[in-house]
Amino acid sequence: MGCTLGVDIGTFESKGVLVDEGGRILSMAARPHQMIVPCPGWAEHRAEEDWWGDFVGITRSLLEQSGIPADRISAVATSAIGPCMLPMDAEGHPLMNGVLYGVDTRASAEIAELDAAIGRDVILRRGGNALTSQSVGPKILWLRRNRPDLWARTARVLTSTSYLTYRLTGSYVIDHYTAANFSPLYDIARQDWCLDLADICTRDQLPRLMWSTGIAGHVTPEAAAATGLAAGTPVTCGTIDAAAEAVSVGVRRPGDMMLMYGSTIFVILVADRPLGEPSLFHAPWLYPGSHAAMAGLATSGTLTHWFRDHLARDLPRDTAFAELAAEADASPPGAKGLIVLPYFSGERTPIHDPLAKGTIFGMNLTHTRGDLYRATLEGIACATRAITDTYRAAGQAPARVRAVGGGTRNLPWLQATSDLTGLDQTLCRVTTGAAYGDAFLAAQAVGAAGVGDIDHWNPPASTVRAAHHAAYDRLYPLFQRLYRQTRDIAAELG
Repeated sequence: MGCTLGVDIGTFESKGVLVDEGGRILSMAARPHQMIVPCPGWAEHRAEEDWWGDFVGITRSLLEQSGIPADRISAVATSAIGPCMLPMDAEGHPLMNGVLYGVDTRASAEIAELDAAIGRDVILRRGGNALTSQSVGPKILWLRRNRPDLWARTARVLTSTSYLTYRLTGSYVIDHYTAANFSPLYDIARQDWCLDLADICTRDQLPRLMWSTGIAGHVTPEAAAATGLAAGTPVTCGTIDAAAEAVSVGVRRPGDMMLMYGSTIFVILVADRPLGEPSLFHAPWLYPGSHAAMAGLATSGTLTHWFRDHLARDLPRDTAFAELAAEADASPPGAKGLIVLPYFSGERTPIHDPLAKGTIFGMNLTHTRGDLYRATLEGIACATRAITDTYRAAGQAPARVRAVGGGTRNLPWLQATSDLTGLDQTLCRVTTGAAYGDAFLAAQAVGAAGVGDIDHWNPPASTVRAAHHAAYDRLYPLFQRLYRQTRDIAAELG
């Protein structure tokens, strides 16, 4: 029987897996890389080195570790951070670094301009999404306005997964789930590109639309030489990493929600209809006839890394997070009156405020580092509750929650999230993440698996139960008030 290969490019690390026809992992590999921050509010990756370079290195490592002949791989699927914006010239070369997803807020002026010119209600009705820092359309307009020299040479605009698929197959494609984040360039009802709302780019500059499990093409001889894959191996269209991660843990039915604990908290809920809530992101799900509503914080795991690097330099790097978690566990719920607004890079859902500022409030001389770290985790959990409350207000309360991502190893963070949101969270047996979901999507693409087979590939392993704490009844309203009462100061600071 054949194997399938999945590779995911994350914000700080790329991972890959090779699995057999029953979902058993045959080999795993990972490679770290950096997020480039040229100036405040910007976030970038190098397409050639970070995206394609990681894919090549990981694929070769998977083949070497497993000893599986390349011709036994029946399909390849990729995912990557998204949505991103990467201009390409006519020869298929990147013209600049890839501009990352919602953590990059450089196009705030373009968002305001498009909102005023088109109308927010029109944008929401046509695209299903309000314009935010997650939207690719304003970033393309930023490129056109601010880098006219590069724009004059731009033949295509790709996202991260599209770039990998292009390097593997020579095809310029994008899945509908990712394309919906190109507002105001995607019509969610027609499920097609929408170019009549604004003069941003031409249709020829955008990739061809496909569903995530569609076969985009086959590994070219050039890609085979670079990666070690067999020429002619089918390659799927691919998708965004968060969607592949949701697939990996069985998020597939209306009411299923994924909470991804990564560099950001990202949330996907599969729905039976478009929710129409403007503060959420909306898209067709990975298969025809299905829907999804997404949300995301701007800083989460990134904030815990900041804490470790600046406030825990005395701890060994390889054990720092475990020691910090123990310190946080010694602090009571509510962190002895500390409140942290985790808006260290602005905020996405539900406030969509790129000028929001990180805030540590209520400190006194009795507070310890453990109190401060617990308050940081609780601040992220409060921001997550704002998201889950938004779903409830939109008429789609989560029915089943699957927690994924590296942050799930941080038990105080996981427990605080359940306690503040009131939601139990289930963790599955396989924790490899999006790459495992990619391998499953590759198996679907060639008919080796059905949608429901993921429950056998990756069954539930444990559940974190929500508990009630009176301290959180007091904390959450104060968290909300602190943001409202400091918003004007944050905006003035710019």
